[in-house]
Amino acid sequence: QVQLKESGGGLVQAGGSLRLSCAASGRSFSSYAMGWFRQAPGKERELVQVITSGGSTNSADFVKGRFTISRDSAKNTVYLQMNSLKPEDTAVYYCAAARHGMGSSLPYEYGYWGQGTQVTVSS
Repeated sequence: QVQLKESGGGLVQAGGSLRLSCAASGRSFSSYAMGWFRQAPGKERELVQVITSGGSTNSADFVKGRFTISRDSAKNTVYLQMNSLKPEDTAVYYCAAARHGMGSSLPYEYGYWGQGTQVTVSS
């Protein structure tokens, strides 16, 4: 069983930065793939970035080098550093864990989810 809790969301002006954190409970954290997804009102949930159990990453096209995902297995925490934020990045951001450890972009492959944290980017 894995429990996830996000933090670090908030209101930021366009061009600004935020760092999201996701603290995970559970003994097998390092074996899970960890993903950040987002969902804007009226839109489907979409992958932002994922980091596999081996440390490889996969990113959505809209990231374009602006965001960086990382994980600290000693702290059971995954991070999403977001730079050059745009108003269209406004969404609820969710942390998710996949037991298979691979970098899937499909939400249904992630069995564990946090409650989400709101990111609002003003123009």
